[in-house]
Amino acid sequence: MIAKIFLEHPAKVDESYFEHALFAGRFAALLFFAGFAALVHAFIPALFEKTASRIVAGLYAKTHNRGQ
Repeated sequence: MIAKIFLEHPAKVDESYFEHALFAGRFAALLFFAGFAALVHAFIPALFEKTASRIVAGLYAKTHNRGQ
């Protein structure tokens, strides 16, 4: 059961538990920053015009077809 919870998914994307934790943590941080940039942009349209969409596109490129 422990292996299924903690090791099965990282193995599917050819990572160790810690490699996957670092990847997912960085992914979460970038999503947080993209959300912050989008929120600032909502109130001040001249700021962060393409930041959120650029971050999301980059994250998609890194994760698309991962583990296949």
